[in-house]
Amino acid sequence: MPWIDVCAIDDVEEEDVIRWDHEDRTYAIFRSVDDEFYCTDGLCTHEQVHLSDGLVMDYEIECPKHNGLFDYRSGKALRAPVCEDLQTYETRVGNGRVLVFIE
Repeated sequence: MPWIDVCAIDDVEEEDVIRWDHEDRTYAIFRSVDDEFYCTDGLCTHEQVHLSDGLVMDYEIECPKHNGLFDYRSGKALRAPVCEDLQTYETRVGNGRVLVFIE
């Protein structure tokens, strides 16, 4: 599958996250403090809550329901109650747009 055009880079503020829905799945698009973009599954692995409603701090996203914590760069689960990592997806920027590779 080719790279998918997700949004304009300006659609995601620095150190923030937005929700992106594609083909019956939800993803989270992150913009880091160093202006890099990342994509993970959009639902918490604990209780399927939308991570786009969570708090982004540095390179971490805190789930809004039970405060589980993930490193959005790697998807690594960092704090209980989450124990299952998030799936991550390759992301790049071109012509002012954020692109994600979904296999």
